[in-house]
Amino acid sequence: MEISMKIPRALTIAGSDSGGGAGIQADLKTFAALGVHGMSALTAITAQNTREVTMVHDIPVEMVREQIRVVVEDIGVDAVKTGMLHTSEIIEAVASELKGIDAPLVVDPVMVAKSGARLLREDAVKSLIDELIPLATVLTPNAGEAEVLTGFKVRSLEDQKKAAQKISELGVKAVVVKGGHIPGERVADVLYFDGEFKIYESRRIESRNTHGTGCCFASAIAAELAKNTPIPEAVGIAKRFVEDAIRYGFPVGGGHGPINPVGRLIEDAERFKVLESMRRAVEILESMNISKYIPESQSNLVMAIDGADSLSDVAAIPGRIVRIYDGVKASEAPWFGASRHVANAVLTAMKFDPRVRSAMNLRYDEKLIEAAKNLGWVVSFYDRREEPEEIKRLEGRTVPWGIEVAVKRAGGRVPDLVYHLGDWGKEPMILVFGRDSMDVVEKVRRLIAEASR
Repeated sequence: MEISMKIPRALTIAGSDSGGGAGIQADLKTFAALGVHGMSALTAITAQNTREVTMVHDIPVEMVREQIRVVVEDIGVDAVKTGMLHTSEIIEAVASELKGIDAPLVVDPVMVAKSGARLLREDAVKSLIDELIPLATVLTPNAGEAEVLTGFKVRSLEDQKKAAQKISELGVKAVVVKGGHIPGERVADVLYFDGEFKIYESRRIESRNTHGTGCCFASAIAAELAKNTPIPEAVGIAKRFVEDAIRYGFPVGGGHGPINPVGRLIEDAERFKVLESMRRAVEILESMNISKYIPESQSNLVMAIDGADSLSDVAAIPGRIVRIYDGVKASEAPWFGASRHVANAVLTAMKFDPRVRSAMNLRYDEKLIEAAKNLGWVVSFYDRREEPEEIKRLEGRTVPWGIEVAVKRAGGRVPDLVYHLGDWGKEPMILVFGRDSMDVVEKVRRLIAEASR
């Protein structure tokens, strides 16, 4: 017996971006990343890259209509998103088809590309206002588009609120005036819905890879509406989704590089791989007789995801690795953000060599240092007594400073082993570095075997 499962379905009606950063391409990636089946009705083909749009070819109006009709007739639609609708004829045809569809509609009033090219003819603005916007559930203009729709400048949060309220008078249920084009350290998007304002604020991410943000935002809202997510919550999810897409954007081309709607999925997969590597490495550690090399402050094994830039990107053992009789035991299963000192050592090492993503600390023992040298390893050290006073006063800066010193002492190469002799109230320590947690554990095994000879 076949089990029936309802899959959310979203339709994008938009243009094609030959550079793959915006339009239909960005919409379908967004739908897929949010677990929605994406469908498309192409309105125009553009020849564009990260710098410019060189040509626009409009799809015949009847073909636009037919794409929408056959999709709705067979597959059905739970939400619709419109993007580039280049001409008044296309807008009117799309509006005519959408009047017969009982599904929420998100309208991204695309007017100008990142490169400055017009994607909505000036004579089509009236059709957009008269025919399509009154059908919309959510409208997502940026500051410039809001200015066209209202006739006044949008340069501040108060302007955004004023514009959102004014645009709602065109008949749309909810309006989000985006703040990405308004200068400032923070980015605020303003939702006007059911007579109330809701502000979605975030830190501005400095990046030139922002091509496709508007498409991604509107598509993410549509994807959530297809799942019956309430509008305010859908907008919040979309905003966070776009932030991730910008953060993982692709630095390609000479202009505005594309965002990456599947960036978060890639990171989640990377995190799973790190945890799996850590799990296997811990199993091996717990089978080794290394309790005499565990320091008084205990040990930790850490591994960072590729491209890590914060402690939350580094997996470690909560509660550390502790001595139990002649063996060792991980206090808990590995998880992210569970280490500070060893994790900071790895984050610092990665600045010099991104391939070095793991480390483990051991009790200081001169035999281990000699063993490392016998194995042909790169060995370096730092002296905590030489730490500058301004560094000592900053919480959490000692380890990064020490690793930087050790790397420079090794000629700019990340050493296999770094040690320090401690300081007042600070235990001497050894750190073993490697590509991943399995590599580090194998190094620890070889190091102890050599020291025991």
